[in-house]
Amino acid sequence: MTGHRSWRPTRRRLTGALAAALAPVAACSVALGALTTWVSTGNAGSPPRVVVTDGRLWASLGDTPETSAYFRITNLGGADDRLLKVTSGAVTGTPALYGHRMLTDNTATDQEIDSIIAPAGRTVDMSPGTYTVILPADRDLRPGDLVPFTLHFEYEGPVQVQALVQPAGTAPS
Repeated sequence: MTGHRSWRPTRRRLTGALAAALAPVAACSVALGALTTWVSTGNAGSPPRVVVTDGRLWASLGDTPETSAYFRITNLGGADDRLLKVTSGAVTGTPALYGHRMLTDNTATDQEIDSIIAPAGRTVDMSPGTYTVILPADRDLRPGDLVPFTLHFEYEGPVQVQALVQPAGTAPS
């Protein structure tokens, strides 16, 4: 075994090995710190938690065959949810979801949509300029009446809320 040297650690070899090991350790530490922050703020794996408030239903106006209902949808959870439909045993016909869309600078349209996104940690304020629930007009409803609605979400499931009947065109109270 002549001419074969045994391996010996030198300062240069140790420094190189330490530098090679520190890069992945530092990357893992940064990732672990970010993950710990995300978990400690309550966002890790938290499902949608939807709260519906400020329901209002516009009273019928003249011979108009339809009217509108609006709600404030707040998702307190860490994941998005979707409003799929709105129902009410107190009104005739089937309520439908509509979205407002600008076509040009001074023209817009409302069109039926399949769902409304309820983003995690955010609030959706339904209004004539955003989203609307369109339903057949009920001539018997008067301002001050309360009408029960159920909003059906993809993950949260059904959420029940009362809508206050208001004169058509009034802002949320």
